[in-house]
Amino acid sequence: MKRKWKAVALWMALILVIGSFPALKAKATPSDVLEKIKQAEEEKEQTEEEKKKAEEGKEQKEGHLGQLTIKQGDLKVQLNNLNSELSEASDNLTDVEGKIADKEAEIEKTLAEIEEARRIEDEQYEAMKKRFQASYETPQDTFLAILIGSTSFSAFLNNTDYLRMLADYDNKMLEKYRLAKEDVIAKEAVMEQEMAELEDLKAQIEAEHARISDAISTTTAYVAEYQAQINTANAEIAAYQADIEAREAEIKQQEEDIAALRAQYERELAMSREARNASWRNISEVSFEEGDRVLLANLIYCEAGGEPYDGKLAVGAVVINRVLSSRYPGTVSGVIYQPYQFSPVTSGRLGLALAEGWANGDCYSAADQAMGGASNVGNCLYFRTPLEGMEGIRIGNHIFY
Repeated sequence: MKRKWKAVALWMALILVIGSFPALKAKATPSDVLEKIKQAEEEKEQTEEEKKKAEEGKEQKEGHLGQLTIKQGDLKVQLNNLNSELSEASDNLTDVEGKIADKEAEIEKTLAEIEEARRIEDEQYEAMKKRFQASYETPQDTFLAILIGSTSFSAFLNNTDYLRMLADYDNKMLEKYRLAKEDVIAKEAVMEQEMAELEDLKAQIEAEHARISDAISTTTAYVAEYQAQINTANAEIAAYQADIEAREAEIKQQEEDIAALRAQYERELAMSREARNASWRNISEVSFEEGDRVLLANLIYCEAGGEPYDGKLAVGAVVINRVLSSRYPGTVSGVIYQPYQFSPVTSGRLGLALAEGWANGDCYSAADQAMGGASNVGNCLYFRTPLEGMEGIRIGNHIFY
């Protein structure tokens, strides 16, 4: 027991010493590279899917933009038509207002004519009254005096005709002035009716003018609203385009990375083949150090604790195969603690397993068999969880190659 704890203390000290050195650049195994390739391809597929979604979004937004542009174009045509209607209504309003002004001037003139006709009629009437009045006030000038003063029957008849003609003339002139006045009055009524019609027409045109102006304001607002939506759609399309270009650049970089990883994988496969073809020592040539058994058993526990016994033996065999290959360190500790080869070492899990003695009986039995030269995976130097397309010996949840 004392020797066990001494060995554990030794390995813990070794871990601390190793941890005190600067981190070395990771040396990926072929399996690590395959996993990176798979991850890179999955990321590339994800990027392509995101690009596809961006393209679909852009296409949908471009369709929406086309609809907005068509609707805005229709509104602009409608707006042009409304402006033409408004211009025509303004012209009509100006024309009617001119006619109203002319009609007002005409009515004013007619009113003056009516007033003049009334004045003349009144004058004529007053003249007739004065003649009749004079006939009674100055008998010598009366109609009777004229008739009595006739020197002959012929003169009497002539004077009678003269008086009748004078009376007829007065009556005709009075009738003429009366008729002229009535005509002017009738004309005034017609003009007032026409004026009323013009006023009604003006009111209709003003109402139409107001309606068109309101329609123009509403349509202009709609055009501006569609323009804002068009601007937004253009901005979204530009964003989609930028996203697509970014995805394309990302895909291109991912393709380059995948190509580089594949090249690296091929190189590392070649190195693996070289390791297999390198000189191998016999198990009898290996000198195991104190603590190798405990170290190997705990690594087996960390890597294959939940695997069947064959899986535990296979992990131990991989470690011993590396010890036997001239391409790797010649000791169990050198192989296990070679930088970035076994993840439990890097994570610190192996150190914890050693400190707490996690390895069970199967792990120790597998370590003993492997250190005795037993191998159920031939000369395999690597193992990992399986990847699609990988070839090797499948044991439990690991593939050995």
